[in-house]
Amino acid sequence: MRAFRVALSVLLAPPVFAGAALCAGAAAAAHMGRTSLRFDILAHFAPLWLAGGLLALAGAFLFRGYVRALILGMAATAVLCAGALMAPEYLRDTGPKAPASAPDQLKVVQFNVWSRNDDLEGALDWALGQDADLVLFQETTPRLRELVAQRSGWHVTCRTCEVMILSRRPPVRGEMVRLRGPYPGPLTRAVFRDARGTFPVIGVHYAWPTDSSDQQAQEAGLARVIAMSPRERTIVAGDFNSAPWSFSRRRWDAEFGLIRRDRALFSWPARQYKRLQWLGLFPFLPIDHVYAGSDWATVKVERGPRLGSDHYPIVMTLAPVSRR
Repeated sequence: MRAFRVALSVLLAPPVFAGAALCAGAAAAAHMGRTSLRFDILAHFAPLWLAGGLLALAGAFLFRGYVRALILGMAATAVLCAGALMAPEYLRDTGPKAPASAPDQLKVVQFNVWSRNDDLEGALDWALGQDADLVLFQETTPRLRELVAQRSGWHVTCRTCEVMILSRRPPVRGEMVRLRGPYPGPLTRAVFRDARGTFPVIGVHYAWPTDSSDQQAQEAGLARVIAMSPRERTIVAGDFNSAPWSFSRRRWDAEFGLIRRDRALFSWPARQYKRLQWLGLFPFLPIDHVYAGSDWATVKVERGPRLGSDHYPIVMTLAPVSRR
């Protein structure tokens, strides 16, 4: 039995300790994202550092003595540092709520359909079959645009754009927004009217956080577009390629002056890639987000099914905040 324990320590302890140390180091370094966009990239992957720490924590009890103590120390560091990154997302306020019976509801589908989606018809059938008032698509292709053009009953804002807004009611106006200075990336805006007046809807698609200069320019561009109208009734949805535990996401959430209605809704990846099939086993990054101003109450926010894209869709139902 002693020989078995020695062999176990020799063979398994080094990789378990190395994995725990990697997760602990990454999770601890991610906290430097408060001042560095480079280190903030690590914060996006906090769920991985947390999962690795928890696995190492359980694995530590296979060993004894100083080996167990070393692994426990590293694993606990990973869990605590990653947990500290993620906790604010679970504790924050996601805005006013409304019951399922609330009147004048507005249903919004947010979906990055993916440019390499091999089931565009199925994805489109699902999205347009949700009885939604608004559907925001990203990564649209000429083929998808052709399929959309064949569907009746929908008004399309920016028909040839990478970000499209489909609506049941005609927009008051709509355009692909171009701003002076750095190009803000794919961003489409439409304004609609209901019984309470007008409300803007904005769809976006960001660069990856590894392209920090591009992504930050897109964040700044979106903030400027949001500021074009009163924030209270503004709705924003899109593929932000930004997890809610990153410090950048928190800063821009505050800058927008809107309320992000999703909470840790893991939306990527939704499929297995040919070379990295393990990625599609389960989603571990919440990078698609939906926002609404303070005059909207949330009825429900939920994740849709796999639809050939590498993103899951998000369905958000809103209702006007009750007037007292």
